[in-house]
Amino acid sequence: MYRINNELMNEIRGQFSHIDTCPQQGSRVFFENAGGALTLNSVVERTTELAAIPDNQGRDNPASKELVNIINKAKDDIRVFLGAAKGAVFVGESGTELLFRLISVAILGAPEGGDVVGSTLEHPASASACARWSKIANRNFVRVPHNNATGSVSADDYRPFITKDTRVATILHTSPVTGMAVDVKAIAKMIRSISPDCYIIVDGIQHAAHGQMDIDGYGIDGYVISPYKVFSRHGYGVAWVSERMSILPHDRLIGSPEDSWELGTRDTGSYGTFSEVVNYFDWLGGKFTDSNDRRQRIETAGKVIHQQEKSLTDAILHGFDGLTGLADMPQVGVIGGVDNPLREGLVAITLEGMSAVDLVSALRERGIRTHARKDDHFSGNILIPLNLKDCVRVSMCHYNTTDEVAQFLKAMHEIIG
Repeated sequence: MYRINNELMNEIRGQFSHIDTCPQQGSRVFFENAGGALTLNSVVERTTELAAIPDNQGRDNPASKELVNIINKAKDDIRVFLGAAKGAVFVGESGTELLFRLISVAILGAPEGGDVVGSTLEHPASASACARWSKIANRNFVRVPHNNATGSVSADDYRPFITKDTRVATILHTSPVTGMAVDVKAIAKMIRSISPDCYIIVDGIQHAAHGQMDIDGYGIDGYVISPYKVFSRHGYGVAWVSERMSILPHDRLIGSPEDSWELGTRDTGSYGTFSEVVNYFDWLGGKFTDSNDRRQRIETAGKVIHQQEKSLTDAILHGFDGLTGLADMPQVGVIGGVDNPLREGLVAITLEGMSAVDLVSALRERGIRTHARKDDHFSGNILIPLNLKDCVRVSMCHYNTTDEVAQFLKAMHEIIG
């Protein structure tokens, strides 16, 4: 049992920019973490520091050599964070761009014929890449229907669609619409039992901020993160690929190493700022364990984060201190069900008689930042099967508090009342 006490919560919140105020709006509660988490102050400082350096990597001067050191250290940090002992680590334009790159390389590089399999739970980044490159490579693109009731997808859901000819498979680690996690390890294990050489690529963009990643334990070939959703900044994505996938034919300069995925001069700030993210997980885990092992401290941080976020979603759903929770508001619908053990810090709701856009505005007027999802190309895969036009995504992170939940619930009572 891990508990973030008031003293530690103050320490945690002190490390993030704009924790309770918006530069434009003023005071507000930030429950829009799935759209992009708050940024560490250390990331802001590191960005400024590295952006000012005029030197490039690969030169014969001390500044250039230090930039290379920062990049190499960050790659080691990322591997520890992901739990990946080997494989290539690199940055790209964004998480979406990296998913397109990895998926296209896997589809074009796998043996001819066969299927590409993904689920209907997935973000359009994966689905769009699979659809485009499957057609180009003349492969079948198969969609596994997700479970509308749970807002997730399981190994049992995938199993009927996996054959010995499944060449590439994609998995979403956590849904940015329902907030429900997926058992990546179980799905990958099942796929390998039927198609051992299948290339398996995971979208970890929504999951990363909640910690608990174990690449070596998953048996996969690719994993992608969007750092702005895990306490860093916009402008880059992070990817890991397995050793066997790293040498598949891909865009690279003639004469460069076979496993090189970086194109052009790298932004040292991308790597340096992600090291700050890993440092933060390390620091947080160190508050709950005396272990000298960095990976163990990071794993502990993931457990702390999960428990704190569960306490927040339990409070928002079931209420506390005399405040009625969403589950006891008859006008409120909860996507994925109320008591869902797969939930990771996010509650997606509807309000009878009010559109999601109007509810987001009403909450904003009361100092609560949330976001509306619509039945469009971003979220229609989740909402259309539920016969919903839209929903409001209330997404929390471990630095949010029950006091903020109380403000949200009071606002909902006002709006409904």
